[in-house]
Amino acid sequence: MFHPRRTLRALLPALVAGLALTALPAPAATAASTLTNGGFEDGGSGAATPNGWSEYGDAGASFSEAGGRGGGHRLSHWSSSAYRVETYQYLSGLANGNHRLTAWVRSGGGQNAAHLALKNCGGAEQRTDLPVSASDWIRIVVPVRVTNNQCTVSITSDANAGNWLNVDDLTLTPGTSGLAVKGADISSLPKSEARGGVYRTASGAAVDPVAHLRSAGMNYARLKVWVNPADGYNDKARVLAMAKRIKAQGMKLLVDFHYSDSWADPGKQTKPAAWAGHGYAQLKKDVYDHTHDVLGALKAQGTTADMVQVGNEINGGMLWSEGSTDHWTQLAGLLNSGYDAVKAVSPSTVAALHLAEGGDLAGTRWWFDNAVSHGVRFDAIGLSYYGYWHGTLHDFQTTLDDAAARYGKPVFVAETAYPFRLDGEDAHENIIDTAEELVPGYPASTTGQTRWMNDVASIVEAVPNGRGLGVFYWEATWTARTGNGWDPADPSSGNGWENQALFGYDDRALPATAWFRHR
Repeated sequence: MFHPRRTLRALLPALVAGLALTALPAPAATAASTLTNGGFEDGGSGAATPNGWSEYGDAGASFSEAGGRGGGHRLSHWSSSAYRVETYQYLSGLANGNHRLTAWVRSGGGQNAAHLALKNCGGAEQRTDLPVSASDWIRIVVPVRVTNNQCTVSITSDANAGNWLNVDDLTLTPGTSGLAVKGADISSLPKSEARGGVYRTASGAAVDPVAHLRSAGMNYARLKVWVNPADGYNDKARVLAMAKRIKAQGMKLLVDFHYSDSWADPGKQTKPAAWAGHGYAQLKKDVYDHTHDVLGALKAQGTTADMVQVGNEINGGMLWSEGSTDHWTQLAGLLNSGYDAVKAVSPSTVAALHLAEGGDLAGTRWWFDNAVSHGVRFDAIGLSYYGYWHGTLHDFQTTLDDAAARYGKPVFVAETAYPFRLDGEDAHENIIDTAEELVPGYPASTTGQTRWMNDVASIVEAVPNGRGLGVFYWEATWTARTGNGWDPADPSSGNGWENQALFGYDDRALPATAWFRHR
């Protein structure tokens, strides 16, 4: 934890301090063509203005000090009173084209705004907010396209008294960033609509939620498929119908095979009733036939799946007990049977394997090391990451980066979510319903939900070598409707997730839908 103790320097005159930080003074004519002093080592501890950098606003709140990530020093923003400050560096003589700023950051949170930006580069300013991480460094990137041979690197705080941030090891290099996948699971939608569910724009107009999410920037939809669910939803027929709506909006489709009649997750991987008495050899055929049947029907109607999960949160395997991780050879056979079916229908469809606990480095390594050693075939790695269960953002970044590098595969967040409030709309207890369960720095509010999604997306975007595919929100449209609860066999069951949907209790789209615009 950062505990600043220092004497504040004299502030700039009140007139200057009150100006908008976006209105920079004219840059020096001698600006460099490469980033100078990105590690804040030049100038030493306590430097009011680190060499190569300029400051604007409450300059006394910006300083270098000991405790760098890589070297001996870092940049810090902090003051005992409210402050607004920008630490910036103007670059000229840059080659036009795509560039990306990479930085390591920490923040205690609470600021009105705290971000890195690239601006005056010839196009729109590009920003990345600093995630809340009080003790561990997190890597973020800011991409931009330079068209006028110049750019300004900016670190900005609009902060309350005592708010702080650290920045270190900045580099500006040629390259691109961005997420290919900005998606959401909308499996609950057909049943919600059948039970009278209504979806509205932020201003209150009734809307087709699929079309509205697409207009918000969503480009990928995720649908789970069960074998023979008790309520008739999330089966092959429903997936086929939803796929038409999704593809009609120009979105891509991820099909998530649970290989069960109900929820499959780390705590349960129950065989479908129709497969209950089947041994390993027959289960291999069941997996192939079921996977091929659903995907083949999707292809036949012109809605070929773009990505497929062979199993859902299979930390302990699937189709217990034959396919548990106690029997890795058999689990590998089942997974490869699913993979073969995917490729038989569409060789270009991405076949992914999906684990929960996205902050568990040791567990993820153990699982995929076993998968690789047993010859399991896969194209991508999906991880569920819920910050209130699965470790810190630093843990998540460490696990995601390691998986991408260790196995040489693209990685994505298959599931994440965050509450916009704690109370429920129905009588069923919410999964997250107390302040003690929240991630520090991310309140249960529309602002907290939005910030969570943007910060998770930023971490995925920062995966080295462009291997961060993107993020799926779970479950965007699962609002509270009588009859659309957790248990497909019980029409009276409630929904414990409506406070984490992307539509509010008034059915209106929430501000967090803006995360789909994340680069």
